[in-house]
Amino acid sequence: MTNDKVKSIEEEPLAADAITRGLGTRLLARRVVYHARVASTNDIAKQLADAGEPEGTLGIADEQTTGRGRLGRTWVTPPRSSILMSLILRPRALAPHQIARVTMAVALGACDGIRAATGLDARIKWPNDLLLRGKKCAGILAEAETTEDQLDYVIVGMGLNVNFAAAALPDLPRDATTLADELGAPTPRTPLVQALVQHIEHYYLRLEKGENLRDDWAARLVTLNQPVRAQTAWGVEEGIAENVDDVGALLVRRANGSLARLIEGDVTLSSR
Repeated sequence: MTNDKVKSIEEEPLAADAITRGLGTRLLARRVVYHARVASTNDIAKQLADAGEPEGTLGIADEQTTGRGRLGRTWVTPPRSSILMSLILRPRALAPHQIARVTMAVALGACDGIRAATGLDARIKWPNDLLLRGKKCAGILAEAETTEDQLDYVIVGMGLNVNFAAAALPDLPRDATTLADELGAPTPRTPLVQALVQHIEHYYLRLEKGENLRDDWAARLVTLNQPVRAQTAWGVEEGIAENVDDVGALLVRRANGSLARLIEGDVTLSSR
């Protein structure tokens, strides 16, 4: 992959009308709000949701200056190189403690969308990272707005590394990759966005019908049946990642035979 090939794609900005043209979805991205540069697409989507924007509205940008991931991490990519997007979702049947099910739907759809657009087989690392050949290419961040025990809306953001070389960014973790790194060539971003949205909608509509996506999600998790080390709010947990439950918690079997239920945490695969 040469810099010239990547540049030819980077210099084409995304456009809302190009994304919606021929998209064919029932709910998602019927309205697209594009910004060339934002602090965070999740913040923009939250502002839109608070102003009454309908479910399915897609906020997307060519550059984020303070994009964030889970646990307060930053998400940085070169301008016009990647997919930086957030969806406004208003799931009717979920309680606030069940928002991980939305992350499941988005992660599954993203894996299918990446495969449809590129042929690459993305997998999921608990709870919200997408991997290609064991290296992280994307992260998903779901943020909920609630009123008492009611879920008002969920903003689901995704950052996907597309048309740049991971090695060119010294601040990027060593275990990061991009679609261009894996393919050896750039990927047109507009068809990729369309594929992502179409496949995410498939799983989200299943979720809205009351289906439980846990088994589909678990089948894509590279974390299961592996020795893991998890940094949690109460300390370090180590053991075998045995399963996930219906709300997405990771069940880790400790060496003493007891079971730890992790709702969140920084999990890495470990040697035994």
